[in-house]
Amino acid sequence: MSGPPGPPVAVVTGAARGIGAATTRRLLGRGWRVLAVDSCAGTADSGQPYPLATRADLDAVVTGHGPDAVAAVVDVRDRDGLARVVHETVERWGRVDAAVAAAAVISGGSPLWETSAEELDLLWDVDLRGVWNTAAVSVPVMLAGPDPSRCRFVAVASAAGTHGLFHLTAYTVVKHAVVGLVKGLAADLVGTGVTAVAVSPGSTRTEMLTATATIYDLEDAEELAGSQLIRRLIEPEEMAAAIAFCCSAEGAVLNGSVLHADGGFAG
Repeated sequence: MSGPPGPPVAVVTGAARGIGAATTRRLLGRGWRVLAVDSCAGTADSGQPYPLATRADLDAVVTGHGPDAVAAVVDVRDRDGLARVVHETVERWGRVDAAVAAAAVISGGSPLWETSAEELDLLWDVDLRGVWNTAAVSVPVMLAGPDPSRCRFVAVASAAGTHGLFHLTAYTVVKHAVVGLVKGLAADLVGTGVTAVAVSPGSTRTEMLTATATIYDLEDAEELAGSQLIRRLIEPEEMAAAIAFCCSAEGAVLNGSVLHADGGFAG
């Protein structure tokens, strides 16, 4: 990305594992500076039925990249915490050019009428409100930056943002809402140069997919490959490549769109 002096700067949430980690590495490899954010909740009581990433996971992502990669332990539900680390990023590097909202959790396994309010609240607060918070603290910084026309907000949605998934109604609801958030944000940004896009992965080889396989009582997450036309799981690095394009100057054409990077997801 050319433009103002100095490398471009990105904020990536959910950066300790999976798609967020792969995106962080991809951007760093392409000359970006990255603030890598994760809750690093690990096995702490977070309402999750599976262990989340740890601080060691996050540190492993940024290790070896020197001052171009900074790790921050913040839960995306904590808007004030996100605002603080984004402000520190501007103080450190002068601007933010892209924000990638990749932090998310999954939970399910029951029909809607048996899904608890606690499960819906968890997914709503992390998977939707977390994206909202990330946009709310990063977009104003982009608008005030040296070149808003090259700034991008990217939300990681899901094939569940388009399709209805069996026994994952709450997850389906919040991922549809993420798509709506991006479309509304893109409309709010008209004429500013800053753009917003949602990327919807299919079954991608991550810890979240392993948890999904458990929800469906599958022995191996590989069995989920049959839900997409490429008949294989997507690698996190493939998703990172798609997200990196969305963050690029050329990615402006995707404004307000949903990039269905789902391998031909058929449900």
